[in-house]
Amino acid sequence: MKVCEIFTSIQGESTHAGLPCAFIRLSRCNLRCSYCDTQYAYSDGADRSEDDIVNQVRQAGIRLVEITGGEPLLQKEVYSLTTRLLEEGYGVLMETNGSMKIKDIDRRTCVILDMKTPGSGMSDRMDLTNLEIMKHSDEIKFVLTSRDDYEWAKKMIQSYQLTNRCHILLSPAYGILHPEDLAAWMIQDRMQARLNLQLHKYIFGPERRGV
Repeated sequence: MKVCEIFTSIQGESTHAGLPCAFIRLSRCNLRCSYCDTQYAYSDGADRSEDDIVNQVRQAGIRLVEITGGEPLLQKEVYSLTTRLLEEGYGVLMETNGSMKIKDIDRRTCVILDMKTPGSGMSDRMDLTNLEIMKHSDEIKFVLTSRDDYEWAKKMIQSYQLTNRCHILLSPAYGILHPEDLAAWMIQDRMQARLNLQLHKYIFGPERRGV
C-alpha cells in the first residue's frame, strides 16, 4: 500500500490524547477540507508491503498504533493490516474522514470518525449510515471553524443520539476557532462531549511533520 509516513509521537487527539503512539499515515484522500493540515498526504509516499510496515511498528516499541491519512479506507489493504496489528496485540485506532463506509473495519478497532462540518466544505460528502453502527468504544470528532459549525454539530449529536452511541470530541480548527470560545459554549450548554485540542501542535508547532 502507499504510505506517506510512519512515525512515533504523543497522541495529540481523541480520548487517548497524551499517550505515546506509533502512527501509520497512508497516502491519498478523497476530500479537500478547507483547513486541511496534511495536504502533503494527498500524493507523497511510497509503496510499502504489509510486512515492512508491521516490522517498522514493532521496532517503535509502542503498543498503541493509529492508522490515519489522508483517508486510509481508500486502500483496501488497510483491512488486513489492521487485523494483523490487532492479532499481534496492538491497540489500534483508525481515523477516517466519514465519507466511506466503516462496516468492514475489524470490530476490535477504535474508529475515530472525523465528521465534516459545513465549515470544512465537505459536509455533504459524509456517509451518515456510519452513525448507525458506531460502537461505544468508537469516537466521533467534529472539527469546528465557527459558532455555526458548533450549532450544526449539536444538531447532529441530538438527531443521531450520539451521546448514547460513542465518545464525542469537539475540536477547534487550529488557528481559526479560539479554544476558549468553544470551551465557553460547551460549558454553557453542558455538553456531554470532550474538548479535543491538537496537543501535538501546541507541543511541537503547527508546521512540523512526523509528530
